[in-house]
Amino acid sequence: MKTFKMLSVGVLIDDKIQDFPLIDGIIINQENSHRMWILEMFIDKQHEELFQGWKDSGEVLDTSVVISYPENEPAGFRVAVDTVQQIGDNISVLMKGRLKRARTQYAEHLLEELITEGLFGEDLLRRFESDMRERPRLKKDREKED
Repeated sequence: MKTFKMLSVGVLIDDKIQDFPLIDGIIINQENSHRMWILEMFIDKQHEELFQGWKDSGEVLDTSVVISYPENEPAGFRVAVDTVQQIGDNISVLMKGRLKRARTQYAEHLLEELITEGLFGEDLLRRFESDMRERPRLKKDREKED
């Protein structure tokens, strides 16, 4: 098993990544034959109902996780919420799942997509900066899932 510090986590909701500010987080590569990962995050209790709903429904979530260093490109995981536990004024959320695939060069693919849309100059720069912050799913990723 290998453990890593989780620096940020976002969940894909309606084609946009919603970030959940971490108080603390850890990610564990179980290094087993099922290639399973465990993501545990400690977040504000205000998100309890949302995560409990995902747990109860068994919905598989697409997540975007930055591991170890802030400059690392986010890794994509498909996970299900396993446990939601209140601890004081916060909650611990345990999710289990798999790494989606090898990391892609998100910035390069986003830039290619924006240029293909015909953006250039200041419009391209503004949209690129905005999308790098919000991390919408790329067209090529949506097509692969359809």
